[in-house]
Amino acid sequence: MSLWTGKFGDDYTERNMSQDIAPRRALWQMLLPRHVESILEVGANVGLNLEAIGQFSPAELYATEPNDMARGVLEEVLPATHVTADYARKLSWPDGHVDLVMTSGVLIHVPEAELEASLREIHRVARRWIVCAEYYRRKTEMIPYRGHNDALWGRDYGSLYCDMFPDLALTGCMFAYWRLTGLDDLTVFMFEKGSSRAN
Repeated sequence: MSLWTGKFGDDYTERNMSQDIAPRRALWQMLLPRHVESILEVGANVGLNLEAIGQFSPAELYATEPNDMARGVLEEVLPATHVTADYARKLSWPDGHVDLVMTSGVLIHVPEAELEASLREIHRVARRWIVCAEYYRRKTEMIPYRGHNDALWGRDYGSLYCDMFPDLALTGCMFAYWRLTGLDDLTVFMFEKGSSRAN
């Protein structure tokens, strides 16, 4: 994961800094539950999703981001106490810390050996909802990424959550087409913690 804390991660951060957030705002405004009091984005980079959400939601916003450059940008818009350098596999927030935990194009970069721990941490920190927006593949597929192998995978992240956590109900799923959302053709899964299941 050191790929993301060095120059490669800095270059990624620089590419994100000039993106238009209006399409993201429309997507998250449509998808997110209306009465969310707090949201944590794991792997927030410069916080485009959180900035978009903050334009329509009064929710308290939190972020984790291991890249120093990106975290510096985040700390200009969020309280420093709301931003950590955590990787998904080990979050420093307590159990049930926020209403909703989300990832967007982050789990695709988590290697197989760290994926289960990452999902368990996300589940642990989420009080009620989990939103997972990632590349979908029916079978796990390594996708070459900017000249690197083993840096990006497409998987059935929805089934991973469903199979690992019996207390999660799959409440929705949609395709985020890049021309409409500004996101890179991601499949978005919505889960709610509870005793009944819709999956």
